Amino acid sequence: MNRANNVTVACCQVAPKIGDLAYNRTLTERVIRQAASGGAQIVVLPELVQSGYLFHDRSEALSLSEPTDGPAINLWKALAKELNILIVAGFCERLDADQLANSAAMIDAQGLRAVYRKAHLWDEENAIFSAGNAPPPVVETAFGRISMMICYDLEFPEWVRLPALAGAQLLCAPVNWPDGPRPERERPAEVVRVQANASVNRLFIAACDRHGHERGVGWVQGSVIVDADGYPLAGPTELAGEQLLLATMNLTEAHNKHISKLNDLHGDRRPQLYASVG
Repeated sequence: MNRANNVTVACCQVAPKIGDLAYNRTLTERVIRQAASGGAQIVVLPELVQSGYLFHDRSEALSLSEPTDGPAINLWKALAKELNILIVAGFCERLDADQLANSAAMIDAQGLRAVYRKAHLWDEENAIFSAGNAPPPVVETAFGRISMMICYDLEFPEWVRLPALAGAQLLCAPVNWPDGPRPERERPAEVVRVQANASVNRLFIAACDRHGHERGVGWVQGSVIVDADGYPLAGPTELAGEQLLLATMNLTEAHNKHISKLNDLHGDRRPQLYASVG
Protein backbone atom coordinates (compact mmCIF):
# COMPACT_ATOMS: atom_id res chain seq x y z
CA MET A 1 0.00 0.00 0.00
CA ASN A 2 1.32 3.45 -0.94
CA ARG A 3 1.16 5.25 2.39
CA ALA A 4 1.25 8.66 0.70
CA ASN A 5 -2.25 7.97 -0.62
CA ASN A 6 -3.67 6.42 2.52
CA VAL A 7 -7.02 7.63 3.86
CA THR A 8 -8.53 6.58 7.19
CA VAL A 9 -12.29 6.06 7.25
CA ALA A 10 -14.51 5.76 10.33
CA CYS A 11 -17.99 4.38 10.85
CA CYS A 12 -19.59 5.63 14.08
CA GLN A 13 -22.24 3.11 15.11
CA VAL A 14 -24.39 5.08 17.54
CA ALA A 15 -27.95 5.12 18.88
CA PRO A 16 -29.76 8.41 18.24
CA LYS A 17 -32.87 9.16 20.26
CA ILE A 18 -36.04 9.55 18.23
CA GLY A 19 -37.27 13.11 18.57
CA ASP A 20 -34.40 14.45 20.72
CA LEU A 21 -32.63 16.72 18.26
CA ALA A 22 -30.33 18.35 20.83
CA TYR A 23 -29.21 14.97 22.19
CA ASN A 24 -28.49 13.73 18.68
CA ARG A 25 -26.39 16.78 17.83
CA THR A 26 -24.37 16.32 21.02
CA LEU A 27 -23.97 12.61 20.27
CA THR A 28 -22.74 13.20 16.73
CA GLU A 29 -20.28 15.88 17.85
CA ARG A 30 -18.80 13.56 20.46
CA VAL A 31 -18.27 10.62 18.12
CA ILE A 32 -17.04 12.77 15.23
CA ARG A 33 -14.39 14.24 17.53
CA GLN A 34 -13.54 10.76 18.79
CA ALA A 35 -13.14 9.47 15.24
CA ALA A 36 -10.96 12.42 14.24
CA SER A 37 -8.80 11.90 17.34
CA GLY A 38 -8.34 8.31 16.16
CA GLY A 39 -7.00 9.54 12.84
CA ALA A 40 -10.15 9.44 10.73
CA GLN A 41 -10.28 11.78 7.74
CA ILE A 42 -13.67 10.54 6.52
CA VAL A 43 -16.42 9.95 9.10
CA VAL A 44 -19.68 8.15 8.29
CA LEU A 45 -22.74 8.28 10.57
CA PRO A 46 -26.02 6.31 10.40
CA GLU A 47 -29.19 7.00 8.43
CA LEU A 48 -31.40 9.70 9.99
CA VAL A 49 -28.93 10.16 12.85
CA GLN A 50 -30.13 13.76 13.23
CA SER A 51 -33.70 12.77 14.10
CA GLY A 52 -34.09 9.06 14.75
CA TYR A 53 -35.83 6.69 12.36
CA LEU A 54 -39.17 5.25 13.48
CA PHE A 55 -41.54 8.20 13.21
CA HIS A 56 -45.11 7.65 14.38
CA ASP A 57 -46.36 9.42 11.28
CA ARG A 58 -45.55 12.06 8.72
CA SER A 59 -46.54 14.86 11.10
CA GLU A 60 -43.93 13.79 13.62
CA ALA A 61 -41.29 13.52 10.91
CA LEU A 62 -42.14 17.01 9.69
CA SER A 63 -41.72 18.40 13.21
CA LEU A 64 -38.23 16.86 13.42
CA SER A 65 -37.06 17.80 9.94
CA GLU A 66 -34.42 20.39 9.06
CA PRO A 67 -33.42 22.24 5.90
CA THR A 68 -29.86 22.09 4.63
CA ASP A 69 -29.00 25.18 6.68
CA GLY A 70 -30.46 23.73 9.89
CA PRO A 71 -28.71 23.17 13.23
CA ALA A 72 -27.35 19.67 12.49
CA ILE A 73 -25.86 20.58 9.13
CA ASN A 74 -24.37 23.76 10.57
CA LEU A 75 -22.79 21.79 13.42
CA TRP A 76 -21.31 19.24 11.03
CA LYS A 77 -19.99 22.05 8.81
CA ALA A 78 -18.23 23.64 11.76
CA LEU A 79 -16.71 20.31 12.82
CA ALA A 80 -15.55 19.44 9.31
CA LYS A 81 -13.82 22.80 9.00
CA GLU A 82 -12.25 22.69 12.48
CA LEU A 83 -11.03 19.10 12.17
CA ASN A 84 -10.32 19.17 8.41
CA ILE A 85 -12.36 16.04 7.80
CA LEU A 86 -15.18 14.87 5.56
CA ILE A 87 -18.50 13.87 7.14
CA VAL A 88 -21.34 11.85 5.61
CA ALA A 89 -24.44 11.72 7.80
CA GLY A 90 -28.16 11.07 7.48
CA PHE A 91 -30.85 13.62 8.27
CA CYS A 92 -34.58 14.20 7.86
CA GLU A 93 -34.65 16.94 5.25
CA ARG A 94 -37.47 19.44 4.92
CA LEU A 95 -38.04 20.32 1.27
CA ASP A 96 -40.29 22.94 -0.28
CA ALA A 97 -44.05 22.75 0.29
CA ASP A 98 -43.62 20.69 3.47
CA GLN A 99 -42.24 17.71 1.60
CA LEU A 100 -39.67 15.48 3.29
CA ALA A 101 -36.67 13.48 2.11
CA ASN A 102 -34.59 10.80 3.77
CA SER A 103 -31.28 12.47 2.99
CA ALA A 104 -27.53 12.28 3.51
CA ALA A 105 -25.18 15.25 3.59
CA MET A 106 -21.56 15.25 2.48
CA ILE A 107 -19.60 17.99 4.22
CA ASP A 108 -15.93 18.86 4.27
CA ALA A 109 -13.79 21.87 5.18
CA GLN A 110 -15.23 23.72 2.18
CA GLY A 111 -18.79 23.30 3.49
CA LEU A 112 -21.79 21.34 2.25
CA ARG A 113 -20.56 19.56 -0.88
CA ALA A 114 -23.61 17.46 -1.76
CA VAL A 115 -26.99 16.25 -0.55
CA TYR A 116 -28.32 12.87 -1.63
CA ARG A 117 -32.00 11.94 -1.27
CA LYS A 118 -32.80 8.26 -0.86
CA ALA A 119 -34.22 6.91 -4.11
CA HIS A 120 -35.48 3.54 -2.88
CA LEU A 121 -37.74 3.93 0.14
CA TRP A 122 -38.21 1.10 2.61
CA ASP A 123 -41.64 0.07 3.92
CA GLU A 124 -43.31 2.86 5.94
CA GLU A 125 -40.84 5.41 4.58
CA ASN A 126 -43.12 5.52 1.55
CA ALA A 127 -45.83 7.17 3.66
CA ILE A 128 -43.46 9.86 4.95
CA PHE A 129 -40.80 10.75 2.40
CA SER A 130 -40.63 11.77 -1.23
CA ALA A 131 -38.22 9.51 -3.10
CA GLY A 132 -35.17 11.13 -4.63
CA ASN A 133 -34.71 11.02 -8.38
CA ALA A 134 -31.07 12.06 -8.75
CA PRO A 135 -28.25 9.50 -9.00
CA PRO A 136 -25.69 9.24 -6.21
CA PRO A 137 -23.28 12.19 -6.45
CA VAL A 138 -19.58 11.63 -7.00
CA VAL A 139 -17.61 14.46 -5.40
CA GLU A 140 -13.94 15.25 -5.90
CA THR A 141 -12.59 15.93 -2.41
CA ALA A 142 -9.21 16.35 -0.76
CA PHE A 143 -9.39 12.68 0.22
CA GLY A 144 -10.59 11.14 -3.04
CA ARG A 145 -13.69 10.73 -5.20
CA ILE A 146 -16.48 10.07 -2.72
CA SER A 147 -20.08 9.01 -3.32
CA MET A 148 -23.01 8.21 -1.04
CA MET A 149 -26.35 6.45 -0.90
CA ILE A 150 -28.67 5.28 1.86
CA CYS A 151 -29.54 1.82 3.20
CA TYR A 152 -32.10 0.12 0.90
CA ASP A 153 -30.44 1.77 -2.11
CA LEU A 154 -27.64 -0.78 -1.67
CA GLU A 155 -29.99 -3.61 -2.65
CA PHE A 156 -30.14 -2.39 -6.26
CA PRO A 157 -26.91 -3.38 -8.05
CA GLU A 158 -27.54 -1.06 -10.97
CA TRP A 159 -27.79 1.90 -8.56
CA VAL A 160 -24.42 1.07 -6.99
CA ARG A 161 -22.93 0.63 -10.45
CA LEU A 162 -23.75 4.26 -11.35
CA PRO A 163 -21.22 5.95 -9.02
CA ALA A 164 -18.68 3.22 -9.76
CA LEU A 165 -18.92 3.99 -13.48
CA ALA A 166 -18.69 7.70 -12.67
CA GLY A 167 -15.31 7.17 -11.02
CA ALA A 168 -16.17 6.91 -7.33
CA GLN A 169 -13.45 5.37 -5.17
CA LEU A 170 -15.37 5.17 -1.89
CA LEU A 171 -19.12 4.78 -1.40
CA CYS A 172 -20.36 5.97 2.00
CA ALA A 173 -23.70 4.52 3.07
CA PRO A 174 -25.59 5.65 6.17
CA VAL A 175 -27.92 2.77 7.03
CA ASN A 176 -30.48 1.59 9.60
CA TRP A 177 -30.72 -2.18 9.14
CA PRO A 178 -33.64 -3.67 11.13
CA ASP A 179 -32.65 -7.00 12.65
CA GLY A 180 -34.43 -10.17 11.65
CA PRO A 181 -34.10 -13.96 11.85
CA ARG A 182 -31.30 -15.71 9.98
CA PRO A 183 -29.69 -19.16 10.10
CA GLU A 184 -27.23 -19.76 12.90
CA ARG A 185 -23.66 -18.61 12.15
CA GLU A 186 -24.73 -16.81 8.97
CA ARG A 187 -23.65 -13.23 8.39
CA PRO A 188 -26.40 -10.64 7.96
CA ALA A 189 -27.53 -10.53 4.34
CA GLU A 190 -27.12 -6.75 4.43
CA VAL A 191 -23.40 -7.16 5.06
CA VAL A 192 -23.10 -9.79 2.33
CA ARG A 193 -24.67 -7.38 -0.16
CA VAL A 194 -22.19 -4.65 0.78
CA GLN A 195 -19.30 -7.05 0.18
CA ALA A 196 -20.78 -8.19 -3.14
CA ASN A 197 -21.36 -4.63 -4.34
CA ALA A 198 -17.77 -3.70 -3.53
CA SER A 199 -16.36 -6.78 -5.25
CA VAL A 200 -18.30 -6.50 -8.51
CA ASN A 201 -17.35 -2.82 -8.83
CA ARG A 202 -13.84 -2.78 -7.29
CA LEU A 203 -15.13 -0.02 -5.03
CA PHE A 204 -14.46 0.66 -1.33
CA ILE A 205 -17.67 0.86 0.72
CA ALA A 206 -18.27 2.13 4.27
CA ALA A 207 -21.75 1.24 5.58
CA CYS A 208 -22.58 2.72 8.98
CA ASP A 209 -25.41 1.06 10.90
CA ARG A 210 -26.92 2.09 14.25
CA HIS A 211 -27.42 0.16 17.50
CA GLY A 212 -29.90 0.02 20.33
CA HIS A 213 -33.68 -0.30 20.18
CA GLU A 214 -36.13 2.28 18.91
CA ARG A 215 -39.85 1.88 19.50
CA GLY A 216 -39.54 -1.89 19.73
CA VAL A 217 -37.21 -2.39 16.77
CA GLY A 218 -33.70 -3.78 17.12
CA TRP A 219 -30.90 -3.33 14.60
CA VAL A 220 -28.38 -5.57 12.88
CA GLN A 221 -25.52 -3.44 14.29
CA GLY A 222 -23.58 -4.55 11.23
CA SER A 223 -21.43 -1.53 10.39
CA VAL A 224 -18.68 -2.59 8.01
CA ILE A 225 -15.89 -1.07 5.93
CA VAL A 226 -14.83 -3.22 2.97
CA ASP A 227 -12.03 -3.03 0.45
CA ALA A 228 -12.32 -2.99 -3.33
CA ASP A 229 -12.28 -6.80 -3.41
CA GLY A 230 -15.22 -6.96 -1.00
CA TYR A 231 -13.27 -8.11 2.06
CA PRO A 232 -13.90 -6.42 5.42
CA LEU A 233 -11.23 -4.02 6.65
CA ALA A 234 -13.20 -3.31 9.83
CA GLY A 235 -16.34 -4.94 11.19
CA PRO A 236 -18.92 -6.22 11.15
CA THR A 237 -18.88 -6.63 14.90
CA GLU A 238 -22.60 -7.19 15.58
CA LEU A 239 -21.79 -6.19 19.15
CA ALA A 240 -24.30 -4.43 21.32
CA GLY A 241 -23.51 -0.84 22.07
CA GLU A 242 -21.64 1.98 20.46
CA GLN A 243 -18.81 1.07 18.10
CA LEU A 244 -16.13 3.04 16.30
CA LEU A 245 -14.74 1.27 13.24
CA LEU A 246 -11.54 2.60 11.69
CA ALA A 247 -9.85 1.39 8.51
CA THR A 248 -7.00 2.78 6.45
CA MET A 249 -7.01 2.29 2.70
CA ASN A 250 -5.47 3.52 -0.53
CA LEU A 251 -8.46 4.74 -2.51
CA THR A 252 -6.51 4.86 -5.76
CA GLU A 253 -6.71 1.05 -5.79
CA ALA A 254 -10.37 1.46 -6.82
CA HIS A 255 -9.23 2.73 -10.22
CA ASN A 256 -7.91 -0.71 -11.10
CA LYS A 257 -10.86 -2.70 -12.38
CA HIS A 258 -8.78 -5.67 -13.57
CA ILE A 259 -9.58 -9.00 -11.92
CA SER A 260 -7.35 -11.09 -14.20
CA LYS A 261 -4.81 -10.48 -16.93
CA LEU A 262 -7.56 -10.25 -19.57
CA ASN A 263 -10.60 -9.18 -17.54
CA ASP A 264 -11.74 -5.71 -16.56
CA LEU A 265 -14.96 -5.43 -14.53
CA HIS A 266 -16.09 -2.33 -16.37
CA GLY A 267 -14.39 -2.93 -19.67
CA ASP A 268 -16.04 -6.36 -20.03
CA ARG A 269 -19.54 -4.97 -19.65
CA ARG A 270 -21.84 -5.43 -22.68
CA PRO A 271 -24.62 -2.88 -22.10
CA GLN A 272 -26.22 -3.63 -25.46
CA LEU A 273 -27.17 -7.07 -24.10
CA TYR A 274 -28.75 -5.59 -21.00
CA ALA A 275 -31.06 -3.10 -22.74
CA SER A 276 -34.15 -5.25 -22.19
CA VAL A 277 -33.49 -5.69 -18.45
CA GLY A 278 -35.81 -3.68 -16.24
